[in-house]
Amino acid sequence: MKTTTSTYPLRLPASIKAEAERLALQEGTSLNQFVATAVAEKVATLRTADFFAERKGRTNWPAFDRLINRDGGEPPTPGDELPAKRKRPSAKPRPLSGRARRAWPG
Repeated sequence: MKTTTSTYPLRLPASIKAEAERLALQEGTSLNQFVATAVAEKVATLRTADFFAERKGRTNWPAFDRLINRDGGEPPTPGDELPAKRKRPSAKPRPLSGRARRAWPG
């Protein structure tokens, strides 16, 4: 399978470019490869977030509760019980991971 590439003139603040060059050197890659990988990671992250947001919208909570509360199986091991009142997952964004935090310019 042949991969096609295209050229895109990229303007970066000097401080971001310098940090990207430093990280690329640290990882043993070219700046171009580092930027291409960073863009691919961001695209994958956004697509994954969209996928889970769409799936969350289709959640059937009553069916989930019936499944979780059905008879049978083994009791939870000590410390693995559900709290008396479960909270539904929130839509709050999680904090950035260590690597993402280091790469984030803000």
